[in-house]
Amino acid sequence: MTDQGASRRVEPEDIKVAREGLAESIARRTAVCDVLDTAIPALTLVRRGEPTAQTCYVHEPSLCCIVQGAKRVYLGEDVYQYDPYNYLITSVDLPVMSQIVEASPETPYLGLVLRLDQREVAQTVVDSKPPPLPERQTNRAMAVGRVTLPLLDALQRLVALLDEPESIPALAPLVYREILFRLLTGDQGARLRQIAAAGSRGSQIAVAIDWLKGHFKEALRVEEVAEQARMSVSTFHRHFRELTAMSPLQYQKWLRLHEARRLLLAGGIDAAGAAFAVGYESHSQFNREYSRLFGAPPLRDIKSLRRLAGD
Repeated sequence: MTDQGASRRVEPEDIKVAREGLAESIARRTAVCDVLDTAIPALTLVRRGEPTAQTCYVHEPSLCCIVQGAKRVYLGEDVYQYDPYNYLITSVDLPVMSQIVEASPETPYLGLVLRLDQREVAQTVVDSKPPPLPERQTNRAMAVGRVTLPLLDALQRLVALLDEPESIPALAPLVYREILFRLLTGDQGARLRQIAAAGSRGSQIAVAIDWLKGHFKEALRVEEVAEQARMSVSTFHRHFRELTAMSPLQYQKWLRLHEARRLLLAGGIDAAGAAFAVGYESHSQFNREYSRLFGAPPLRDIKSLRRLAGD
């Protein structure tokens, strides 16, 4: 197990002031709503008043920035811990587990999620002409990077646009593009660029992941998925595991089980029906794998989730 986070350190006063300003902006807007999907479609603001248990979900390509508190994300055997000094960046959809590890009612966890559009990333690469990628490209599609003052300033201006809804259509795309530029030229820029670069190993695996997301209910034929990535089966297996920390079969299992959980939460279907709907032929296998991932059998898990939600 590895911890991919960075240690705390003394930082310049201007970065501290910028972060405190962004924290105030997020706190004000999340005072009555812990998770706020904003008028800027790619932007979500988050607040939590206490540490959370581990939660399973598929992490979208995104920038996650914390201005108060700390969070831990588990990808396979890798552990990524980040805080106000570091951001988390993800370049493809990754099945993960995560938990907020620092939060209290007096000092709540405050952060934001900015979803990343691959086409916008690719266009920003073309427009900005950053330095060539290193010969040895990065492996995982997730990393922790250092927060900088230019990145904080751009994020603050994006959040501030929520007070000017009439300006969002014209100005939000410009600030969004600036944020992408800051990421691409930052210490983790290669993570994004290896996915956006046409023909790169990362972009080929991203194509395969998109295909898996649309066909996860079907029996998995690795040869067919490798063909989508335009790789041999052995090369595909190696690069898929390097990027996602799991095999294609494990990835498909995560997709199936999360969709089954969503169906069960929506109601109108039992565990056997959910298993069949997502492609399982064996109800007992579904129950075993569901319990292993979510920590409880389907019906008990759903009852617990509804109780927590106050349903």
